[in-house]
Amino acid sequence: MKTILLLNGPNLNMLGTREPDKYGTTTLQTIVDRITEKARAEGYKLLAFQSNSEGEIISFIHHEGQKASGILINAGAYTHTSIAIRDALLAVGTPFVEIHLSNVYARESFRHHSYLADKAIGVITGFGDFSYDLGLQAIVHYLRRTSHEK
Repeated sequence: MKTILLLNGPNLNMLGTREPDKYGTTTLQTIVDRITEKARAEGYKLLAFQSNSEGEIISFIHHEGQKASGILINAGAYTHTSIAIRDALLAVGTPFVEIHLSNVYARESFRHHSYLADKAIGVITGFGDFSYDLGLQAIVHYLRRTSHEK
């Protein structure tokens, strides 16, 4: 079965309790369970990973990225700081969609720059946990349209 990776960066393990006014009350596990089922219905296996460590995220991308058809990534704050995660994504060459729960452009100016966006096939921001559903729809549509599936 074809695989889509779902990568979540720092502090996303705290969803459900972390700043619910910005990020909602849905837990990351609830999101992963929902997106896993939706991916399965589309004919994909979803492999989810979360880490607060930049190095662990990079190692996961190196290990799993080339085998996957596509990647959904919410790099959290690393979106705005990590050239290394950008380089890892480029190294594996797997198409990816960048996801954010909050509208980063309605927040602090330092969140307006992404080291990933210019290499992503698209960016979804500001729809709360529904951003993950939209990201899955986007990557599946892209993979089917372009025949990039592995």
